[in-house]
Amino acid sequence: MADANKSPENDLWRFSLDFYSLPGTASALVALQDRDGLDVNLMLFALWLGTSGRGRLGRDDLTASERTVRDIRTEIVEPLRALRRRLKEHPDKEIQDLRESVKALELAAEKLAQVRLAGPVRPAEAGTIPEARLADAGANLALYLGPQRFASAEATVIRTALEELILRHCGASGALVRPSV
Repeated sequence: MADANKSPENDLWRFSLDFYSLPGTASALVALQDRDGLDVNLMLFALWLGTSGRGRLGRDDLTASERTVRDIRTEIVEPLRALRRRLKEHPDKEIQDLRESVKALELAAEKLAQVRLAGPVRPAEAGTIPEARLADAGANLALYLGPQRFASAEATVIRTALEELILRHCGASGALVRPSV
């Protein structure tokens, strides 16, 4: 029986949580989202595809991925995010408890978007060397961001964190592995 935790959907979610927790990445991703209207889930998906050995996105792949999550983002994630942010400074403790519930719904919707993104992906190629994974992830990010945003300070933070993640998590085989706890 296959391990349900080894599905592409779970791999993408774990990658996203790991990557998002690296110093500076959360603020860089959110800045690109808020300032430029980009989708954090699409950025994470693009990075994960490359780092996981699944290769590069083509323009058509990116367009299909954007279509896949558009409704979830615009009808669910963005309204929940806006509500959560509006409630942030409210002094009432019960309102803050409600804000935490909204945050949990927002995260559940983000995870649903990632499940939809990862569902149709091709299998990872075994033995892809870390440098190739880094190059593929960078190419995917560049495709999504475009040349101007790819040269931004935020993209530099993301690329640096990605390099650190790949160097830290790639074993001798070149396979991306999770660190032991």
